[in-house]
Amino acid sequence: MAGSFHLISLGCAKNLVDSEVMLGALAAGGYTFEAEILDADFLIVNTCGFIQPAVEEAISEIFELVAIKEEYPGKKIVVVGCFVQRYGSSLVTELPEVDLFVGTEGPTQLAQLLDDLLAGTLPGKVVIPDTFLMQSSSPRLLSAPHYSAWLKITEGCDNRCSYCMIPSIRGRLRSREGDDLVQEAQQLEKRGVKELSLIAQDSTAYGNDLGSNDNLHNLMRALLDKTSIPWFRLLYLYPTTVTDTLLDLMAASDRIVPYLDIPFQHVNNRILGLMNRSYGYEQLVSLVEKIRSKIPGIAIRTTFLVGFPGETEADFLEIDSFMKQMRLDHVGVFPYANEAGCPSEHYPNQVEDEVKNQRKDHLLEIQSSISADIQKKYIGKTLPVIVEGVSSETDLLLEGRTQFQAPEVDGCVYINDGNARAGDIVNVEITDAQIYDLVGGIVQ
Repeated sequence: MAGSFHLISLGCAKNLVDSEVMLGALAAGGYTFEAEILDADFLIVNTCGFIQPAVEEAISEIFELVAIKEEYPGKKIVVVGCFVQRYGSSLVTELPEVDLFVGTEGPTQLAQLLDDLLAGTLPGKVVIPDTFLMQSSSPRLLSAPHYSAWLKITEGCDNRCSYCMIPSIRGRLRSREGDDLVQEAQQLEKRGVKELSLIAQDSTAYGNDLGSNDNLHNLMRALLDKTSIPWFRLLYLYPTTVTDTLLDLMAASDRIVPYLDIPFQHVNNRILGLMNRSYGYEQLVSLVEKIRSKIPGIAIRTTFLVGFPGETEADFLEIDSFMKQMRLDHVGVFPYANEAGCPSEHYPNQVEDEVKNQRKDHLLEIQSSISADIQKKYIGKTLPVIVEGVSSETDLLLEGRTQFQAPEVDGCVYINDGNARAGDIVNVEITDAQIYDLVGGIVQ
């Protein structure tokens, strides 16, 4: 009863892992992936839906699929993921052209659900499966480059940030067993993965729901001991739970790259309190200083949310001051948006959209100047670079990333001399620096 499918994956890296499990489950169920959407029987989109821009992107993508279905009525549209988990049965009347809606917990069941859809045996258009936790035995086909992959170590989140829908969409924290994560890492290594990025909604919460010895530090020790993967990257750590033992392990191992992604969201004590974030300005300063003292030269990435309800100009300018003082390597800035069901939706003193965007642009301009200056320190140094292939800018250059640049969110290295294959880790002498990118040639 199987057919062909085309899969579109929206949202974050965590969502991409779910999409890879869907690819594996569908292939195991006899379904064939089609790179050209018009060649596919099933048009599947894995959605994000925890912030309004993501919801709008999902709806836009669905409308594009609806337009294809109008021209080719035999095709079936399947919408999966956070968007479905959040809005549920209301989507049936809003998007009647969609044949099947599946919640976030359905990746491994997708082939069976498509079988049931074809057989006409589904009880309804919306399927919200029971809680699912990925295992190393879960079918997974890598969609990312063969040399770089994501390891999703938890599902859900127990933090209750006042602006975030994740706990209500994805549920409470559920950590995967350490042995199972090691087994998946070993499988990925056999597939040629050389850079493995650990991801979760809050990576430092890993193991809080398991035994007393289950934590991020011990997980990293096991991954180092039981694999030979050259680069491990740690993303999405919570500021108050970055431990000394984890930092000491990073300092002692050249296989955990000197890079940390720690979303701060704000630095003003009052706004952080309204966000239900359990730290303040001084703690963040101390954290950055401690990280840098233990791991000199480390690159730190963070994100800030501007225009939170009640944020005054003075509150906002504390971020300005913090950025100039701490000079972080990578900074993302996002304007706050109300989300239905979040406590902050009902907070007083909402900030105008125009002001939010002005504040975002102001911080990004500051960071561009800081970044341009930071990048200069790499000129004349020889750095290991993972090669990603021919540059998207011109086929006369190769492109890659240093240990200080995470996939998809940071800058890159343009390689103007030497030859290498995608996935090779080579030494590159940096000869020039731009605002976010570096330039250099391969050296032996």
